Amino acid sequence: MTKAKALPDQAQEAVADPVWRVYGLSLSYFTGKIEAYLRAKGQDYRLIEMSAADLRRCASITGVAWMPQVEMDDGRWLTDSCRIIEYVEARSTKPAITPANPAVAFVAGLIEDFGDEQLWRPALYYRWAFAEDQRLRGEQIARTMLRELRLPLWLKTRIVIARQRRVYMAGDGVTSDNRFAVEAEYLHCLDALEPVLASQPFVLGDRPTEADFGLFGGLFRHFAEDPTPAAIMASRAPAVLAWTRRLWSLRPQDFSHAPKAIRIPENLGLLALAITSRFLPMLSAHQQAWANGAALARYEHFGARFETRVNPYRVWRLARLQGRFAALPEEAALEVEAWLSDATAVRLLRSSQSQPVPQPISLPIPPANGGRLDRRPRDRQWRRE
Repeated sequence: MTKAKALPDQAQEAVADPVWRVYGLSLSYFTGKIEAYLRAKGQDYRLIEMSAADLRRCASITGVAWMPQVEMDDGRWLTDSCRIIEYVEARSTKPAITPANPAVAFVAGLIEDFGDEQLWRPALYYRWAFAEDQRLRGEQIARTMLRELRLPLWLKTRIVIARQRRVYMAGDGVTSDNRFAVEAEYLHCLDALEPVLASQPFVLGDRPTEADFGLFGGLFRHFAEDPTPAAIMASRAPAVLAWTRRLWSLRPQDFSHAPKAIRIPENLGLLALAITSRFLPMLSAHQQAWANGAALARYEHFGARFETRVNPYRVWRLARLQGRFAALPEEAALEVEAWLSDATAVRLLRSSQSQPVPQPISLPIPPANGGRLDRRPRDRQWRRE
């Protein structure tokens, strides 16, 4: 059991301290994100390494076949890492990670979205494109997710590798012509964050925010721990590597008295560029394709073309961003616009989806949902399995 000791005043918070169950994998992108967040909040939890049967059971309760799935001490469930954090922050304020300044809070959430979605492809690419990485992680998944399958380990490992390459490389639009752009995304991220984290402990200053946890999932569980990208990070961005260790070891008492950021830092220009030039256009491509009833979303990164199936989950993430931007006080909105410094990105954030947007199930999910879903669970992209 992984435990994080709570501060005395946390006993009075609405979110109870007793142990939660986190169903996921110790190599998982979003499991790592939520583990780090719960540790920082002082919420005791136990990680349960999922099997395929566990995933199906959790999906029958929450309606989504992804990880992690969190079962709280009262039997209710949480899912989707960004919404788990949002739910807990709304009910447990000490120590809070959400900035009090609305412009800074918006940027923190925007960077979280970038980490969740824009780094997903390069994280999975580096894990499954290179022989050493795919052997290591393929066997680990075979020992956990496929532990109930009565086949030799070597064969289960081959099954895992073939499946992951099909889904997360070919299925995510990676080709021999655009793989250089996938690698460039990772390198650009390191170059954007290295000077920031060399001069301050967290992305927005002295206190962790949603920005840190959003970037952490891919940068820790994939880039810092898979052999090929880890070697790159160690030599190219040692401050980023140190930040991953710092965030993983973070406890409430380490930052409860740290000042909250009161303005958007001036040293995040390269990160703003990544968001305006690649991340938001990618979300926009999915939103436009969804609105037009198209099957595919098409966009470019670093001059390379990508073509993927429309992702309903990303349509919702953009609509959520647009709704949050619309709710900002005008002064805060102008501060965000100045930071983005991109008229096209601002127009996108100030617009709204003309077609109905897919919606998530409300949190928390009662245990009574288990086994009573009318339809098949959705996958991570909110497509029906």
